[in-house]
Amino acid sequence: MTTALLIIDVQHALCTGEYECFEIKRVIDNINALSSKARGAGVPVILIQHEEEGSPLAHNAQGWQLAEGLETSPKDLRVRKTTPDSFYQTHLQELVPKEDFERLIICGLQTDYCVNTTVRQALKLGYDVVLAADAHSTVDNASMTAEDIIAEHNKDLAHLTGSVARIDVTRTRDIRF
Repeated sequence: MTTALLIIDVQHALCTGEYECFEIKRVIDNINALSSKARGAGVPVILIQHEEEGSPLAHNAQGWQLAEGLETSPKDLRVRKTTPDSFYQTHLQELVPKEDFERLIICGLQTDYCVNTTVRQALKLGYDVVLAADAHSTVDNASMTAEDIIAEHNKDLAHLTGSVARIDVTRTRDIRF
């Protein structure tokens, strides 16, 4: 089975200041643990960056840059996206063609937007997905705390199963490459 690690939107604007995601330092530590294990196992690491003109995530703006503390390697692959779906109008499927990759391990930001959408699209495309339960985060919304949003998504996504693929929600320390 061939696996890839997707790290979604761990960018400066979402890790500092007014849009700083819940427990971001712990989340980045967990993401770094995953990427270190992945690189050690020869598993591709794909850094995905959201961009939106006229926002803190405008391409090449300070907020668009990868977060301080996120460990990267020159061998990591990169994808730029403009919607919550990391596959939509990007070259992600070319980097992880279904005939070569069966499993995607997904982590990053934000739980209720880009992580949720990408996990669901990966399942729809037939990939087995492992969502790193403690390596994704978001911010509070009008009706829920970030902590509750994360817990709800971990519970709900664990119950989704496609006809040919599945989603497992697993703590970082229990994910094997």
